Amino acid sequence: MNIKGKVFVITGAARGLGLAITSKGGTCALVDLDQAAVASAASICGNKSKGYVCNITQEADVEALFEQVLTDFGRLDGLVNNAGLLRDGMLIKFKDGELQSKMSLSQWQSVINVNLTGTFLCGREGAAAMAKVGNGGGIINISSIAKAGNIGQSNYAATKAGVAALVTTWAGELKRFGIRAAGIAPGVIATDMTESMKPEALERIEKVIPAGRLGNRNELAETAIFIIENDYMNGRLIELDGGLRF
Repeated sequence: MNIKGKVFVITGAARGLGLAITSKGGTCALVDLDQAAVASAASICGNKSKGYVCNITQEADVEALFEQVLTDFGRLDGLVNNAGLLRDGMLIKFKDGELQSKMSLSQWQSVINVNLTGTFLCGREGAAAMAKVGNGGGIINISSIAKAGNIGQSNYAATKAGVAALVTTWAGELKRFGIRAAGIAPGVIATDMTESMKPEALERIEKVIPAGRLGNRNELAETAIFIIENDYMNGRLIELDGGLRF
């Protein structure tokens, strides 16, 4: 797909992804819960990009979002399901033979709601919008290497495995509309959260990554651009993890 002149919805107000797409001549509809954040991201991206506030766990809100994007831009060519939530915790904790704690249902459900249900709703409505316009398009799901399982992340790992499975499923279902589906499974990417970690904690993480460092947002954005521009990339995930395995 030639990005120039195309419109892309990005959930999670991914500033790096948005900048990468607009630098290629595309326009972004940046989605998050924070009005100030998406307005700022849209102004940085430019090229007629616009911010939208939407709770992606709410069906009616997601339906309204994609209707509004079509009204505002007259087309939709791609979707990046980037929004995600972490609520880490052990399944159970015992001490001296006594149960100390367990992962709560709310801790489980909150992550399922955002990472899996939100991806489903946006994927469904994004696919419907692209099919309606009739120009084909592409969907990128952001999974994680945690999809294979990771201690302390029952909820997160389950959602990222589900998100990965949707890539293959959607590639088969949406081919009749000329819509591709692919994904990225990042390892540990440098973000505001990792920047706030203690230096010794970051050093321990970097030591177990064969590449010797964390990934960065630009590398994630470049991978998304590769998927968008390569029309033969379909139904598969790219593992962007520097060789890290949990």
